[in-house]
Formats: sequence, structure tokens, C-alpha cells
Amino acid sequence: QVQLVESGGGSVQAGGSLRLSCAVFGYIDSTVCMGWFRQPPEKERVKIASIEGQSTTHYANSVKGRFAISRDNAKNTLYLQLNNLKPEDTAMYYCAARRGACYTLPDQFPFWGQGTQVTVSS
Repeated sequence: QVQLVESGGGSVQAGGSLRLSCAVFGYIDSTVCMGWFRQPPEKERVKIASIEGQSTTHYANSVKGRFAISRDNAKNTLYLQLNNLKPEDTAMYYCAARRGACYTLPDQFPFWGQGTQVTVSS
């Protein structure tokens, strides 16, 4: 079984930065797709970034150029660097994992963390 635990959320002003971490407990290697999703209040959960292997990344248009996903397999940790944050980035952020290719829909990821809140004020 795989357990994911996020940390690093918080409240920042627009233009600020945060780094989210996702500690992975259980067997996982670079063949596993790791992703970050976010869910604003009263909206659907959507994928914003994912990584396959060490360097194959994908970003949603809304965060491209501002967010960066990375993984450290030696530390069993996934990261998401959030730069130039905007009020519309306010959401609960979740990391997720699935064995195999990186699909898009939340239902396609069987392993989830509990989430960490990011709040951006203008």
C-alpha cells in the first residue's frame, strides 16, 4: 500500500511563493506517475502538474511557467514549487499517485494524500 502526506501549504500574498512537499510511504519508484491536483471551494478537483520518471512533466495551462513539479526518489518525496501566486490559486492541494502512465482524471489515481491548503490574498 502507498500512503501520501502533504505539507507546506499556507497563506501568502499575491506574488509570493510556497513549496509543497508530499512524503511517500510504501514502495514507489520512478515508473510511478505522481501528480498534484487542486480543488478550489465548491469546484471540481483538477490535475495541475504531473511527473513520469525523473523529467517528463506536464502542467495545466493555468500554472505553466509559475509552478514546477519535481521528485526525489532517494527521499521518497514529491515537490511542487509555486511561484508568482495569484488569488485564483487558492485551493486545497493534493498529491496523488498511480502505477503506469499519467492520466488526467482524479478517478484514475488510486492513491491520495489528505491535502494541504494554499490561500493567496490580493
